[in-house]
Amino acid sequence: MEGLQTKIKFCGLIRESDILAANTLLPDYIGFVFAPKSRRYVTPGQAEKLKKRLDPHIQAVGVFVNETPENIASLLNAGIIDIAQLHGQEDTAYIAHLRSLTDRILIQAFRIDRKSDVVTAQKSTADYILLDSGDGGTGTAFDWTLLKEIDRPYFLAGGLHPGNVADAIGNLKPFAVDVSSGIESEHKKDIQKMRSFIAAVRSAEPRKEEIL
Repeated sequence: MEGLQTKIKFCGLIRESDILAANTLLPDYIGFVFAPKSRRYVTPGQAEKLKKRLDPHIQAVGVFVNETPENIASLLNAGIIDIAQLHGQEDTAYIAHLRSLTDRILIQAFRIDRKSDVVTAQKSTADYILLDSGDGGTGTAFDWTLLKEIDRPYFLAGGLHPGNVADAIGNLKPFAVDVSSGIESEHKKDIQKMRSFIAAVRSAEPRKEEIL
């Protein structure tokens, strides 16, 4: 089977200029962070305005931390976001409840500190898992050798930047790579770094097969 390119997610977009940059570069996904404690936080109203400017070929992911399923479903069903990413302590019952309210794709994020965290992540009932360091947006990587035996599609996050993402793809073959601080300068999205990241991913060895 012909190799397939690793998908790309730019997370933490907050300005119209971020959206315009994404429209030029065409990552597969962009992320809106709905966690109020994040410096990249956007309100639903801000996200709605930004989504209207987003190229329709790019899917918008909403990032949530222990938000109520009803609030997430309302944003999904209204088309303000296309996918929900769960970054808190959401469990199987929570995901089942959310699935009863919407049929949209769900991503569940996991902090990876040890091998048992990978085992836990693989059992997730979400459509995809996202493997990260810390609580997300920290700009630091975890020990990628912990992922040697993973056998389901995942988004790789944590400490990725234009200088290391090609190696990550070559070694791990993730379904997608997720970047936020690695494409920023002075806490703002930097179109040159965004462009370099895209180029590095698209020049990397493609993954071998489609899984979902």
